[in-house]
Amino acid sequence: MLTAGEVAGLIVAMFWAILVCFLAVVLVRLARLITQTTKMVADLSDRVVPLLDDVSVTVNETNRQLVTVEAIAGNMKEVSGDMAKVTGVVSTVFATPLIKAAALVHGLRVAAARRRQAALPSSERRHP
Repeated sequence: MLTAGEVAGLIVAMFWAILVCFLAVVLVRLARLITQTTKMVADLSDRVVPLLDDVSVTVNETNRQLVTVEAIAGNMKEVSGDMAKVTGVVSTVFATPLIKAAALVHGLRVAAARRRQAALPSSERRHP
């Protein structure tokens, strides 16, 4: 028969054996996880580098296009300013004399109508 000390030693030895097996399983799984993580990081870096290159090219192209758009916007601003000046000149050259001519024609009509009214006998005159 086994003494109490031997039984206690046997229990402790079995406990340590189970603990070592459990730790071995955990370490094997941890090693697999680290291996898979390393593969995923390598794959990710293989995919990310070309994407970053594409993003860099896209950003450079966008900046180039923005410079072009800025130049176009500046030209449009200049053209709209020139059009405002041309409109002012056309208004001054054509509209002002036309308004004056229309006022003159209207004044002449009113004067002619009053002259005709004055030439009519008093019984045929219209009174406003």
